[in-house]
Formats: sequence, C-alpha cells, structure tokens
Amino acid sequence: MKENVDIIVKGEYILTMTDAEEPVTNGAVAIKDSRIVEVGREDAIVNKYEGQRVLGGKGYAVIPGFVNTHTHAAMVYFRGLADDLPLKDWLEGHIWPAEQKYLGNEFVYDATELACFEMIRAGITLFNDMYFFEDASAKAIKKAGMRAVLGTGILDFPTVAASTTSEYFEKAEDFIKRYSEDELIVPAIAPHAPYTCSPETYKRAMELAEKYNVTVHTHLSETQWEVEEITKRYGNTPVKHLDSHGLLDSRVLAAHCVWPTEEEIDILAQRGVSISHCLESNLKLSSGIAPVTKMLQKAVRVTFGTDGAASNNDLDIMSEMSTAAKLHKAVSGDPTVLSAREALLMATKWGAQALGLGDKVGSIEAGKLADLVLINLKNPHLTPLYDIYSHIVYSAKSSDVETVIVNGKVVLNGGDAVNLDMEEIFYKANQWSLKIRKR
Repeated sequence: MKENVDIIVKGEYILTMTDAEEPVTNGAVAIKDSRIVEVGREDAIVNKYEGQRVLGGKGYAVIPGFVNTHTHAAMVYFRGLADDLPLKDWLEGHIWPAEQKYLGNEFVYDATELACFEMIRAGITLFNDMYFFEDASAKAIKKAGMRAVLGTGILDFPTVAASTTSEYFEKAEDFIKRYSEDELIVPAIAPHAPYTCSPETYKRAMELAEKYNVTVHTHLSETQWEVEEITKRYGNTPVKHLDSHGLLDSRVLAAHCVWPTEEEIDILAQRGVSISHCLESNLKLSSGIAPVTKMLQKAVRVTFGTDGAASNNDLDIMSEMSTAAKLHKAVSGDPTVLSAREALLMATKWGAQALGLGDKVGSIEAGKLADLVLINLKNPHLTPLYDIYSHIVYSAKSSDVETVIVNGKVVLNGGDAVNLDMEEIFYKANQWSLKIRKR
C-alpha cells in the first residue's frame, strides 16, 4: 500500500545543495503538508508514494528556492525614477523625498505585491527585506504565499514612518512580537547604516535582537564616501567602528560590504557575520566591487541580494548569480574562483543559513520545508547539457522558471502566480506611477 502525499516533484536533475555534490538524476521529491518527506530516485519514490499531484519530469531541474538576502521590496514603485546617479545623490536627492511624500500602508502593500510577483517568477521563495510599514508588506507576502524575513527600518532622524528613534524601536518590537510564530513571516531588526544610526542605536538594536533571537540586517561599508564619513566621525572604518562597540556577531547580515580592508575581512570572519553581495546595484551606482573572493577564502559566508529595484533595477537572483560568478573571475584573474556550484550555494543554502533559517529551508532534504523551484531545461539556450550546475548559473534565465513551491504549496504554475491577480497588480502600479510622475 502506497503512502499518500500531496505532491511528487520529478526532475531529470534534483540539485539538493547538501554536502553531496552529485545531483540526483532521474529523481523525485515527495511532499506532504508543508514538508519534504523523502528525496531519491524517481522509481523508488513513485513505488512508495501516491501523489495527489505530480509535477515536472524529464527535461526539468529541481532546485531549492532562491534566497534574496537584501532588498527593499516596496521600492519597485521607484524603479527607474532616478538612474545614473551616485548613491548619496540618488538617496538624498530623489529616493528619500519620494518616500516622504508617498510612503504609507497602501503604497507598501501595493508595491510589495508587485515585488512578490516579480520574485516568484524569478524562482525566489525567501527574501530579506529592510523597509517601513512592514505590516503591509507582511499582508502582501502572505497573500502571495512567499516566505520573508522582514526587518523594520531604524534611523536616527524622522521620516513618515516614525518621528523619533524610540518610535522606530517601539514599532519594531511590536512587529517582532506579533510575527514571532508566523508560518511565513520571520521578524528581524534593521538599523539602516553606520552613517544614519549612532553606536547607541546599534546597541539598542543588538539588545532587541538578542532578546527575541532575531536577525540584525544593516548596510555596511557600501561606498568610499561611507568609509570616509565614518572615519571622520568616529576615527575608525565602518566594520572596525561597529566591532569596537561589540556590534558584530553571527546574528548580523551586512549588505554590500564593498570596501572592507583585509583586517576587516578577518573581523567579519571571526565574528561570524554574513554578507549580502548586491553586485548589480553596486555596479550601477558605481559603488565598487566587493572583495568576494577574499571573503570566501577567509570563510566569510557570502550570499546574494538584489537590493531594491530602484537601484538594480530588477529583483532577479539568477542574474546576480551569473554576473557575479563571471565578474569575480575577471577581477581576480582566476577562472576557477566562484565556481558554478559555489554560486548556487550562495543563492540557496548559504542565504537561508545567513537568515537563521538553514535548518528549515535552503536545501532539498527530508524534514525541511518544501520550498522548491522547477526549471524547464527544454530550451535552445540550455541545449546540449553537460554540467547541470554550469547550466543553471551560466545559461539559465528567470524565464525558465516554470513552477515554484513554497511551504508545500504551488505559488507559480506554468509561469502564472497562483495567488496574485496580474492585471490588478499592473493597474495599481500604473496608477501609482502617474502620481509619482507629477511630483
């Protein structure tokens, strides 16, 4: 008698992203409720389990869902608003004024729906967000059926989101309490950056993170201007500055880290800090190229983030992964660095670990939550096929993503987002853009 399961996912290649480097060929994954029951050869799985639904098969690769470790999801509504500018001018002259005028629950909800639609279609099942009005974000994310770590932004100056630093913290703590047991939303705390948050603010954020056992999400050492500014203010470069106050540990996920010194890379490794490498945003804003090869050599956990769509201008981890794997070979002069499999680990398993969710998602293993992506290999640019890791990283595109499963439920089916109304999302985005154009 076969055991009943909800879904059986079949793949010519199952890339588990576990310690086993070889993919499972002609394999299958059995899913029941929200979890993976078993992974193995297709013949063994179908002989043991009866699936209410069977997906994939020959010509498909099955991989863990991609993890976007740094974004500002609702900023999709500012996509293309202010391009070809340095970060400081872009942020202070254009983005912050637009946020002050338009940010609110309705804006964030509508924009996050669009961001979720874009990310689901790109195979992203989990993302790490830093923004405001995160209750509205959570509502949109849960509707989409995605998984997210949401960090309420903390600043030392007033915005439309809060009047004082204490008010930011009050809202952050309230959000953490209310979402501490949620199935899809994981709360975090997000002090913006060393140039917008004092050491006292960071200390308060760290204390809150320790109290509730949550991730600290921050920008760090993103630009040369930041390095010069923090050195001028505090007499230390950004990483050393935070470390001198005891503000770096394994809870911290630092976005960008473009300009750490050799000494600072050692500090990041010693403290167990994870890095979100946002290459395309850094390139577009001319912020520089993070020393990823050196970080990896020092055993710093490096992951991929898109940053917000206002500075990237998309939310596509496959693009980040492919660009990074190639660029760092050129920068280092060594074609062997950042191998295809290592890049895929950065985009999946290591991303989940950086967010404190490595025991739940990021790899395809029995007992883990079922967050899976099916990639259609039956395309001209994916033919012929010799090495599946190489194909996923160097040849595949987000448009090859056909099916996405989050928490054991199909959220993308044949390229269509199951829980979202595409026409309504586009209509609302266009209505908001009309308002923003009049600014």
